[in-house]
Amino acid sequence: MKKSVSMGSLVAVGIGASAVWLSNKPNRIKAESMLRDLKRKVIPNVYEKSEQLPIEKAGNPHPKDLPDNEMVSEGAQYAVQFYNEKIQ
Repeated sequence: MKKSVSMGSLVAVGIGASAVWLSNKPNRIKAESMLRDLKRKVIPNVYEKSEQLPIEKAGNPHPKDLPDNEMVSEGAQYAVQFYNEKIQ
């Protein structure tokens, strides 16, 4: 019984201390930014995930890389052909 009373009193003291600390505006701003950073680390958003992708060429092939150049040119022709078929 004594253990539960002391645990409850510790929780109450912790909540009270948190309330006093968060009553100051700079402390609230610190806490918000800390929670936002923690959330960003745990659940990264879509934009941060896209920055982590291993993009090396990204549509700008090396002039001497013939297979890649052919693939890019075929892709460009496909898009133009598709557009022309839709318009006509």
